[in-house]
Amino acid sequence: MSQHALKRAAGERAAALVEDGMRLGLGSGSTAEQFVSALGLRVKQGLRVVGVPTSERTRDQAEREGVPLTTLDETPELDLTVDGADELDDELRLVKGGGGALLREKIVAAASRRMIVIADASKRVARLGRFPLPIEVVPFGLGATRRALERAVRAAGCAGELRLRTAPNAEPFLTDGGHYILDARLDRIDAPERLALALATIPGVVEHGLFIGLASGAIVATESGLIELGQV
Repeated sequence: MSQHALKRAAGERAAALVEDGMRLGLGSGSTAEQFVSALGLRVKQGLRVVGVPTSERTRDQAEREGVPLTTLDETPELDLTVDGADELDDELRLVKGGGGALLREKIVAAASRRMIVIADASKRVARLGRFPLPIEVVPFGLGATRRALERAVRAAGCAGELRLRTAPNAEPFLTDGGHYILDARLDRIDAPERLALALATIPGVVEHGLFIGLASGAIVATESGLIELGQV
């Protein structure tokens, strides 16, 4: 199966978990797009749901698919969020933010009773860190924030380079919230909880891409079929 077909299989399985009347968090990224597409088909067949998109791109897709939308201000408690991941380990710890939507993704996940991760087998790892860890920062004081982050990363037992993410026009990439992203190329993260705590204490850091204790289950699409981790 192609990677696209694997992602579609995971998205369709997640959409089958949605029950009538649910309040949903709609994730961002290529795998989450498959969930939104499958959800849209069920809505056309009569399923009644309402969703909170985690990015403007997801909002646009959901509107095209006919999925009714709301906001966290209007619907502050959600039943289920379905989202992808750039990496996940067997303890359901995640690295997210490759698409730049980590702040909204984490806010929506935290507002949900359950979070289900959908991914193809390439995203499942024994140890986090191969994918660069996104750290969302405010533009003001970028140099000082970067230096503080470098110290925190070393103190957490990691080593690597922090690179400012750029857009195709070579200008700094801007998140939906108007922030920058520093990608930490660490290769391995031996103590994700320790690193997450260190990053969260630095002024200038808006959010980081370590999602710990948020996912309750995962659906991983492999060549031999779907694998479910945790409670799906």
